[in-house]
Amino acid sequence: MSVKKNFSSFSELLNSSNLPVLVDFYATWCGPCQMMAPILEQVGAQLKNKVKVVKIDTDKYPNLGSQYEIQALPTLVLFVGGMPVEKIEGVRSAPEIISILKRRI
Repeated sequence: MSVKKNFSSFSELLNSSNLPVLVDFYATWCGPCQMMAPILEQVGAQLKNKVKVVKIDTDKYPNLGSQYEIQALPTLVLFVGGMPVEKIEGVRSAPEIISILKRRI
């Protein structure tokens, strides 16, 4: 399951998880981002206890979008040990995302 997350610091979010964190950088006005919601639900269900899925609205946290060079929406970034290790841009299928993530987690 993905979670819409408000936080006091992004590093706090990453460091408070003992699992790799898959961040869905999205915007509420983005149609393809809306298409990703059920796909990420599938990813979260299949990788339960292996990855934490978090949604972050780039309109609310524009500095994070700049910091992690988010050029397109949706963009997924996998963080392991607080560091970005994989970036996935655009709408992808759940099996494709899971395949990419399994190489990193």
